[in-house]
Amino acid sequence: MNPQREAARRRTFAIISHPDAGKTTLTEKFLLYSGAIQEAGAVKSRKVERSTASDWLELEQKRGISVSSAVMRFEHGGHVFNLLDTPGHRDFSEDTYRVLSGVDAAVMVIDAVNGVEPQTEKLYAVCRRRGTPVITFVNKMDRPAPEPLSILDDIESTLGIDTHPVTWPVVPEGKFAGVVDRRDRSFHVYADSGHGSHTGTETAEAWDDARDPTGMAGEELALLDELGKDVDVKRFLAGEATPVFFGSALANFGVRLLLDAVADLAPPPGPRTTRDGDERAIDDPFSGFVFKVQANLDPRHRDRLAFVRVCSGTFERGTALTCARSGKRVVAKYAHQVFGRERETVDVAYPGDIVGLVNATDLRIGDTLYDGKRVEFPPPPTFTPEHFAVCTPADRGKVKQFRRGLEQLDQEGVIQVLRHPDLGDQEPLLAAVGQLQFDVAVWRLEHEFGAPVRLRTASYESARATDDASVPKLRTLRDVSVYYRSDDVPMALFRSRWVAERVAADHPEVTLDQVLFS
Repeated sequence: MNPQREAARRRTFAIISHPDAGKTTLTEKFLLYSGAIQEAGAVKSRKVERSTASDWLELEQKRGISVSSAVMRFEHGGHVFNLLDTPGHRDFSEDTYRVLSGVDAAVMVIDAVNGVEPQTEKLYAVCRRRGTPVITFVNKMDRPAPEPLSILDDIESTLGIDTHPVTWPVVPEGKFAGVVDRRDRSFHVYADSGHGSHTGTETAEAWDDARDPTGMAGEELALLDELGKDVDVKRFLAGEATPVFFGSALANFGVRLLLDAVADLAPPPGPRTTRDGDERAIDDPFSGFVFKVQANLDPRHRDRLAFVRVCSGTFERGTALTCARSGKRVVAKYAHQVFGRERETVDVAYPGDIVGLVNATDLRIGDTLYDGKRVEFPPPPTFTPEHFAVCTPADRGKVKQFRRGLEQLDQEGVIQVLRHPDLGDQEPLLAAVGQLQFDVAVWRLEHEFGAPVRLRTASYESARATDDASVPKLRTLRDVSVYYRSDDVPMALFRSRWVAERVAADHPEVTLDQVLFS
C-alpha cells in the first residue's frame, strides 16, 4: 500500500494531564466508543470493578495510578488511532516527555473543579516547545465547578494559549444537562450509561435558549460568537490556539464529540526533522525511532519490547534494518502491535504506527532504525535525577537476578543506575527524578526478577551531567562525587543543591548540565 495514503488515516496522539484529572478514564472511554473494548473500568471507581486496560502493570492496578506509558491502537470512523497513554504521576514525568516525542498531537485533560494544575503546566510546556498541537477536554463538568468562562480564562492566563470552545456546557441550576456543539448549534443530551461502563444513548437536538431557564447558556454562546471564538485550524496546528470540549469522561458526557474531533483536527504524520536538520519525507524508505523500552509485558515469557514510532516508508516484518547509533543490523523478525498488555503480530505498519520489536536487546531509548540511506533523529532528553539510594540485594544468592533486573530497569528508563569506579556493582546507586520510581523499581525487582533488595538513602541531593575533561577537577572538590551511568556518561553528584550552585559559579570551566541529550 501507499505510505502517504495510509499515513493520512493515522492519528498518533497522547493524553496529558495532572494526576487524577481523568486521563486514564478518558483513554478507556475512547476505546469504549471506538468499539475496541465492551466495558470500561474506571480508576478508583467503586461502582466499576474492572481494572483499566491501559494500566497493565499489577502495581498500577493495586494503587489506582498510571506509572508506565501504554500504547493503544484502535480504529474509528475510517481512521487508525495510535493512543499513547502517559504516566499521570509526576514522579514519572520523564517517561511522559519521551512519549511526547513520538506523537503528532495531544489531548490535554483539565479538571473543571481544580483548573490548570502544575503537572499540566509542565507537560503543556513540553508540547509547546515541540510544536505539538493540543486539543483541550475540560473534564468533570458533572461536578460543582466554576463558570465555563472562568475556566477558559484560567487556561488562557496560565498557559498563554487562546481557547476556541467547540462545545459549550449547559448547566441549569448547577445540573449538567449536556453540551451545545457551536458548529451546528445542536444540543447533545446524554442518558445514564451505567456510570460510564457502557456507551449511553445519545440524542442531538436543535438548540433552543429555552432549554436553559436561567438564560446563561444563550448569553454565553452569543458572547463567544461576538468574540470570534471559532476554531482556527491554522492557529491550532501552529500551537497558538486550542479547541476546547467540555464533558465528563466518567459519565460519557462529550466523549464521542472529542474522539471525532481528534480525527478531524489532529494532524496526520508528516515529514520529520533529522538530527542534522534535514527532513525525512513520509514516502522515503523506512525509518523510525525507539521512544520506549519495556520488559515483562507478558510475565509468562519475560521478554523485552522496544517501541518504535514509524516515521517514513513501510515497515515490513522480517526486514533487516540498521541502528544508526551502533551501525548494527536488526532483523525485525518478531514485531507486535500492543493493546495494553495484549499484543498481536504485525506484518506491515505505516508512518504514525507504533511497532513493538520483541527481544531486540541491543536497542536503546532514542535509537533510530532505518532502511536505505542513513538517517538519525534527535533523541529525547534525559533529565538529571533528584533522589538517590544505595541498592543491595537482600539475598546474596540472588546477585545474578539482581544485576539482570537493574540492567533491564535502567534500559527501560524506570530508574538510572549509577556506579562509582571504585565500587562497581558492589553498591550501585539508584537515581530517580521522583521518589515513586524507587517503589516501582523495588517492586519489579522482587516480583519480576526474583531479587528482593534493600535501599539505603544516599547523602546526595543534586546531580549534573558532566564530561571526561571535567572529571579530574570535580574529584578534587569537597562534597562532590563522580559516578557513571551505564552508557559511560559521568555524573557529578552533590551533597546539596547549594553545593551544586556554588561549584557551577566558582568553576565555569566545568561542564554541568541538567538535561542530557545522548
